[in-house]
Amino acid sequence: MSEAVTRSAPLFSKKQLSKLIFPLILEQLFGVTIGMADTVMVAGCGEAAVSGISVVDAINFLFITIFSALATGGAVICSQYLGKREPENASRAAKQLLYVCLFFGLGVTLLITCLNTPILKLVYGHLDDDVMHNAVLYFVITGFSLPFLALYNAGAAIFRTMGNSKISLYASLLMNLINVGGNAILILGFDLSVIGAATATLASRVIGAILLLVLIANPSLVIHITEFTKPGLDRKTVGSILKVAIPSGLENGMFQIGKLLTQTVVTSFGTAAISSNAVAGTIVNLVYVCGGGVGLALITVVGQCVGAREFDQAKRYAGRLLLLAMCCTTTVGTILFISAPWILSFFSISAEASEGAVMLIRTCAVAAALMHEPAFVLPNALRAAGDMRFTMLVSVISMWTMRVLLCYVFAYTFDLGVLGVWLAMYSDWVLRSILFLWRFWSGRWKNRNLV
Repeated sequence: MSEAVTRSAPLFSKKQLSKLIFPLILEQLFGVTIGMADTVMVAGCGEAAVSGISVVDAINFLFITIFSALATGGAVICSQYLGKREPENASRAAKQLLYVCLFFGLGVTLLITCLNTPILKLVYGHLDDDVMHNAVLYFVITGFSLPFLALYNAGAAIFRTMGNSKISLYASLLMNLINVGGNAILILGFDLSVIGAATATLASRVIGAILLLVLIANPSLVIHITEFTKPGLDRKTVGSILKVAIPSGLENGMFQIGKLLTQTVVTSFGTAAISSNAVAGTIVNLVYVCGGGVGLALITVVGQCVGAREFDQAKRYAGRLLLLAMCCTTTVGTILFISAPWILSFFSISAEASEGAVMLIRTCAVAAALMHEPAFVLPNALRAAGDMRFTMLVSVISMWTMRVLLCYVFAYTFDLGVLGVWLAMYSDWVLRSILFLWRFWSGRWKNRNLV
């Protein structure tokens, strides 16, 4: 007589998944498209101003990866507490996350305020006087926005943990509109150049942080925070957050450093190569939009499943969401593959650069459909399960052995130029995909929950 197999009730319905995922995808899309419009306006500041802004943005992005890693760590802990049906502990962890993010944000602001010029000289060496002047202005003003950005990232992660991604969508849209509108008024209207661009960024982040802090104080929410002036430091919870955040932060930091190294290879091939690489890189961000949204959703979904000890559900949801991301990426990639020459007609670049950009876009569309999502979406499922060390090791090793090392081999030894840099990037995707797929379907990530 056969024994019936009893399955636990699904933790997430199709409707709940849709309400979580689609706002996250839209949030990623708005970020890319509004960011393009913002770039066009900032470009009107002049060459020295644009150069000053760009060198600071590259440094600030390294700081932002720290905040993103902290937000991920907090989201994982809160998700696992919700999976265990312990909302009080989830709220306590959320409060710890806010204060950890605020602490790091204030520390970075103090560092920038005191050492802005030495930092710029350490990273870039000599800069022209006008570029350095603009860079320092932009660095200091945007430096004051970083604690607010850290708080915003924490608040958005907490709402996503509760399955409410509409809040982060609306907040992100508001922030982007304030930033673009502020640039239009301060740069185009008052001709404030770099100061205007930095002030618009500061205002958008302050408003975004305040909005989420007000909303998260609502006691009717599953996770809510009260008595903001009483941190009540919990070393165990902070330790759990950092246990996820530190490997993730190291991984992201090494990733950005590796990308900077590959960028130096691109610049060695001349102006046309730099233009084609920059334009293609901007356009293919559209290919990654769906995967970015699904990857954020996986932290919530898998984290709650692991907290509830529902490992089979975690595996099923991860597989379905990975397939969804791959289907969306394939669709967007197909559209870009066909329309690439038409899209490039809107950019004022040379025929040589345009031809190179079309080639890069089309190769990326094909490679992303096959390999990008297993390489960058699936690791979030492993992090949500507490398997951060494996994702960090794979990411760092793959980045430096495949993307960085093969970049020089393909670009110089095989004389493939910028295409060689992108082929090395695809090789990185292949290795990540193989190892992350093996790790997740092997089940070795189980029993690593953090709470």
